[in-house]
Amino acid sequence: MIAAMKRFLLVLTILCLLLLPAPSLNVSAVGERYAFVPDGDVWFYAGETESSRVFLLPKTYYVKILSEGSMYCRVEYLSDEPPYQKITGYCRTEDIIPVDYIPVRPYLKKQITLSYSLPVSGGGNGLGGSFSSVEKTFVYYGQRYDGAKLYYYVLSEGTFDYIPADEELSYEENTDYLEYIASQQTAGNDVTDAGPTSGGLNAAVIVVICIACAAAVAVAVFVIRGKKSVQDDETSEE
Repeated sequence: MIAAMKRFLLVLTILCLLLLPAPSLNVSAVGERYAFVPDGDVWFYAGETESSRVFLLPKTYYVKILSEGSMYCRVEYLSDEPPYQKITGYCRTEDIIPVDYIPVRPYLKKQITLSYSLPVSGGGNGLGGSFSSVEKTFVYYGQRYDGAKLYYYVLSEGTFDYIPADEELSYEENTDYLEYIASQQTAGNDVTDAGPTSGGLNAAVIVVICIACAAAVAVAVFVIRGKKSVQDDETSEE
């Protein structure tokens, strides 16, 4: 009887372990890791100092995390897919939100075309006006203000630089993060929950149930052993 209960206790322990939810696999542990840019005040830095600000990243998009630090993360923005080109720098760790999934659209891929007017040559006789206006296309990375003046940070023919702008660029915001949060809430895995669930039961509840069952079995074994000991004593006295 005691041997059978021991086997039952072993099986119960194994079942409890199987019922517990497996630890979630962090995508960053096996592949690329990204961080969400929650608003339009997240700077992309050339170095790990405030004085090395380059541009403000497009909000709702992402940076790829290359390494993490307490103050700054080394990051990468955009990818080498012509005409786009990745750029490596830093973001303040507290300004970005690391995620455990790979975004569908991590980067804003935006090109802008600007027209430039050139002075007409020919001493005012109307000659040479065919090329008085030219257009040039740039890859947009972000923006910044210098005083009251707005600038875009752009790439053209392998060169990064600023160009003056009259207004902030409008673009389609990325909804990947909001959709991810919504899917977690729909699945019942709210990001604010204390822990994962399994079959509607919290992991802590499962552990308590297993411990209670194991305790009950242990008490039963103890009682049976006690009874057997008393019976043995009575037999020996007779």
